[in-house]
Amino acid sequence: MILSNNQLSKVHHICCTFILLFAIFLTACTFNQQLITEKPVSITHRLWLSHQQQLANIRKFQIRGIFAYIGPNNKTYAKFFLRQYSMTHYSLLLTDPLGKIELELIVTPSITQLIDRDGKKYVNIHLMKMIHQLMGMSIPIENLPYFLIGLPIQGTSFILDEHGLVKTIAYKHYNETCHLHYLAYHQDSQPKLPSRIDFTQGKRRIKLKMDTWILNK
Repeated sequence: MILSNNQLSKVHHICCTFILLFAIFLTACTFNQQLITEKPVSITHRLWLSHQQQLANIRKFQIRGIFAYIGPNNKTYAKFFLRQYSMTHYSLLLTDPLGKIELELIVTPSITQLIDRDGKKYVNIHLMKMIHQLMGMSIPIENLPYFLIGLPIQGTSFILDEHGLVKTIAYKHYNETCHLHYLAYHQDSQPKLPSRIDFTQGKRRIKLKMDTWILNK
């Protein structure tokens, strides 16, 4: 289903920033990992291999947090609740700072459903086509769970910190260099999971803060 102009206009104000945020995290690119470390490779690489294996075992999780989109002409803030049931099944609840529901998205292998702030449902929308309608960008949506947990499966290059955790993922997208900066990790989680991620693409910036993680392996 491709949204009509009227429908597109109605949902644009509540999902434009959401689509931009998660589309960016979901961007797929050629997998050609290049590793840079802040300690001798032999030490950091051993730490990373152990951490990588722990991340690869994660299949289900929940995240509550806040995101901020900072663009050339506007800024937007919202709260989100993401439930990841499998790598192809997740739901997202987006609320305003006062807790009012702005958008709910449910994605499964067989159906995609979006519910707007007025309760209207859009079933089997094609997210890639919606993104293209809203942003003029053709972006596959495949890698959200990997980027959120700090697993650079599709990163063209990534940098590890001294603890063997991902510090930066960088890649080219439409001839533009994109960076994900992992600014902090929850130190009390096992494995350690990101608590703050910044994404930059040209003049656009997204600040993502994950307040709580719940893992259900």
